[in-house]
Amino acid sequence: MSLHAPGEFSHPTESDSAFLLPLFVGDDAGGDLSSLRALVASLDSTKAIAQFSLDGILLSANHQFLATLGYARSDALGAHHRRFCDAAFVDSPAYDRFWQRLRAGEAYTDLCMRRRHDGSVCWLEATYAPVYVDDRVARILKIASDVTERVQRELLARQSVKRLSLVADATDNAVFITDARWHTVFVNAGFERKFRWTGGELAGVRAMDMLAPHLGAARTQGLRQELQAGRDIRWEEVLRGRGQERYWCSVATSPVFENGQLINTVTVITDITQSKVHEVLHRTVLEAIVQEEPLLNVLTTICAEVDRMLPDLASAVIEAAPDGTLHLLVAPRLPAQALRHHSGKIRWPEPDAHAEAGDAAPDALARFTFSAEPERPLRADLRRLGYDGVIGLPVRDAEGRLIGGMVLHCREGHVVDSFQRQLLEAAVHLCSLALTRERAKQQIRELAFYDALTKLPNRSLLLANADQALAAARRSQAPVAVVFIDLDRFKHVNDSLGHAAGDELLRQVSERIVRTRRQSDIAGRLSGDEFVLVLPDCDARHATDLVERLQAQLAVPFELGGTRVQSSASMGIAMFPHDGVDIATLLQRADMAMYQAKSELRGRFAFFSHDLNVQAQERLALEDALRESLARDELTMAFQPQVSLKTGALHGVEALARWHHPQLGHVSPARFVPLAEDCGLIRELSRWALDCACRQLAQWRAAGMAVPSVSVNLSATNFHDLNMPDVIEATLARHALGPADLILEITEGVLMNDHPAVAASITLLHERGIRFSMDDFGTGYSSLSYLRRLPITELKLDRSFTNDLEVDRRAQALSRSVVQIGAALGLTVVAEGIETEAQRAVLTRQGYDVAQGYLFARPMAPAAFEAWYREGGGGQRAVAVEALAG
Repeated sequence: MSLHAPGEFSHPTESDSAFLLPLFVGDDAGGDLSSLRALVASLDSTKAIAQFSLDGILLSANHQFLATLGYARSDALGAHHRRFCDAAFVDSPAYDRFWQRLRAGEAYTDLCMRRRHDGSVCWLEATYAPVYVDDRVARILKIASDVTERVQRELLARQSVKRLSLVADATDNAVFITDARWHTVFVNAGFERKFRWTGGELAGVRAMDMLAPHLGAARTQGLRQELQAGRDIRWEEVLRGRGQERYWCSVATSPVFENGQLINTVTVITDITQSKVHEVLHRTVLEAIVQEEPLLNVLTTICAEVDRMLPDLASAVIEAAPDGTLHLLVAPRLPAQALRHHSGKIRWPEPDAHAEAGDAAPDALARFTFSAEPERPLRADLRRLGYDGVIGLPVRDAEGRLIGGMVLHCREGHVVDSFQRQLLEAAVHLCSLALTRERAKQQIRELAFYDALTKLPNRSLLLANADQALAAARRSQAPVAVVFIDLDRFKHVNDSLGHAAGDELLRQVSERIVRTRRQSDIAGRLSGDEFVLVLPDCDARHATDLVERLQAQLAVPFELGGTRVQSSASMGIAMFPHDGVDIATLLQRADMAMYQAKSELRGRFAFFSHDLNVQAQERLALEDALRESLARDELTMAFQPQVSLKTGALHGVEALARWHHPQLGHVSPARFVPLAEDCGLIRELSRWALDCACRQLAQWRAAGMAVPSVSVNLSATNFHDLNMPDVIEATLARHALGPADLILEITEGVLMNDHPAVAASITLLHERGIRFSMDDFGTGYSSLSYLRRLPITELKLDRSFTNDLEVDRRAQALSRSVVQIGAALGLTVVAEGIETEAQRAVLTRQGYDVAQGYLFARPMAPAAFEAWYREGGGGQRAVAVEALAG
């Protein structure tokens, strides 16, 4: 650009535009002067315009120039150009070259940073043009626009991008950032790795147009409107990389605003191909499998989903026969019927080393070449359909055997990308489920009727076979014996040797049962350690013979992992038709007979009798009544004092549960306590007894009665509960009692119990200050070893030793031994069942500390005990108060 001025240029006037007009009007000013004046006026009002001499002195400037730089006219005119420039630019060689070029007649246009009068920076988009007079450069004209705000916005945008890029580079997800015009200004390393475009290649390009060209203008515009409105957007989309590889992605885009203006968008892309493929396929296909759809329907569903996600390909599922040949099952996009005649002529190819980098045999992608003679007709048929290649993944069963394959029919040279590979892998997994299910159906039917561990018929098949045997017996009027077999102490084997040993024991037992039975006999496993034999055409005598032979077989020690284990089984026998006419009744009654045999002595057998049935019905009624009475708090507690033989003072009280039922009358603890243990009510009964006893002791203490402690009986089952120590501690705290106020009475059976929680619970309670008393001492056979190891503080001599104590020398010798054991171990010894003065005298001479029995008082209700206590029973004399007993 260059301008020519007419004649010699005179010094400008104060008018802003006076010096401009001569630049546009020649000496022969023709044309429309008014139009030129309007043009000059327009430039003057919108542009910063100034003239500089060739040595850089400001000669003239319009109002826009002065206002932009913040100068008064008097301060600006005559100033050198460098006054308006940044010092660094003035001192650089570039500044000298800038003026050299202008003096040489070259125009200059650029974005320039200038200093205002107050020192602040402004940015001008400026053009410097030489003005010619008589064909030589006379002055320099500058025309500029103030673009400071635009430059500042761009600077803020660049800073924002820089900050965002620092965050984006810290994630492995693909991230790209755009400016307000949707042009890409940054991509992170994760983006470059995933989609294989660099930031330089996408600079200024709209990245989403490259990633998702299929979105369309309307969808794209809708997304942009959401961002312009300040809303984040999230969606799922199949995106393409540089090599057209596809990924199922979760896309999240957020707008970035500065002073209310959109300056950037940040898009984070997460590859969800694997999870999405599995989600889509699994949801539809597994529903079909669960609903027991036929195999071909399930496989067609798989192919339909694959074809929907891969529209350029055609999927198929093939099955491998035992001889290795392949057979077409389904191919929804292909004329399956026309291709099915090729079945049995194709084999699965060797893995293609070039199909995918990094694949390892045997499950690399296979590429079918159909080069063998029998395969060539199929290749020709596929080419007529437009498919030049077939690639696929094998389907294998749990043992790794080839059972089929999932294949894709494609064009020549097709390369499988990661999306297609993951889709194939998901489809192969589902095909494996479907094919394995179909092949295993027959095996599953068999497994449904046989016990997996012992291979004996399970309950279902056993009952079905038994029903058939009973039906035949009805027709022939022949007897049938049903034998219920339960292993003795099987839980002990599991607990001591482990479940693997328990399983091995069950297997060996089942083998001995099978060896012992007749060919016509039916054997089965009900559950756990319970077996059943159904003996057709077998009377009671022959049933006895077989059961005795079986018990002899089971008495032979078992070898379990190098350990010899002695075992036995208790058996019950019910006879058809005398004891029942259906298998359910016969099993129930054989079970009852088995429990009767086990209760008498393990390793025995018993026949069902109707007396057993009556007892069972009574027991069931008693169990229901006890459950209701516990729920209604109908049980009561009686208390029997324990008296010091030396002083006659009250030593403590024993709490004894009592049950009087409205219909059943008084029920002895000897009946309902064992019943509670058998039917699972012992936990509720024991917690009730603890709470009732502690509450009563607290009430007596509050009434001024000096009752030293209360004793409560607990069973072995209570100590299986690891929460029992906490329950006891909470009960004492609830009634403001201490550990020394409670004594727990346990029998030798508790100490002999091998449940691991028993010793742990007893030890923990002892550490918390609870005392233990061994009840019924001397009636067992292992007490002495436990006395040495367990925290017993008191022994109670069983009443069987005191019955004839005054006349039986052997009883006296035994009682003397017990008190000597107690004295040697520092234990208090309590004698139970004292009813006569002679018994008390003997025990006193032998050195017994405490006695308990009718001689002192019967078990009493709380009110009766209080009366007994206040009448002197708790003082320094022993008084018989039978009249007060309730």
